[in-house]
Amino acid sequence: MDTATDQTFQKIRECLVTVLGVDEDEVKAEASLIEDLGAESIDFVDLIFRLEKTFGIHIPQGELFPQDFFSNKEYVANGKFTAKGLEVFKVRYPFIELNGTSDLPVSQLSKLYTVKMLVNYIKTKTH
Repeated sequence: MDTATDQTFQKIRECLVTVLGVDEDEVKAEASLIEDLGAESIDFVDLIFRLEKTFGIHIPQGELFPQDFFSNKEYVANGKFTAKGLEVFKVRYPFIELNGTSDLPVSQLSKLYTVKMLVNYIKTKTH
């Protein structure tokens, strides 16, 4: 990790420790916010607020975590991305690393909401 990325990671770690009540050593880059760190939907509201305050940025609703995307039949069919949906998702959410998971059911996409994803997102907003 370069210095800027490491500093971003450290600040995000502090936010996650405060919001989720987890130990610092649990917050690793690859840790899933939900499965590994126990985040619930209400935690995301607090997390977004803290990230905005910590980094001096504004995070519009739906920009960090997809919302209405999955109910769009043009983007999702039979619980999986359509070709167009995958293409649009990669453009809208480039900080979420799909890495060969294009066949992943969208119901399992939350596994990709990781600490590293937050670092990637913050880097796009601050650099």
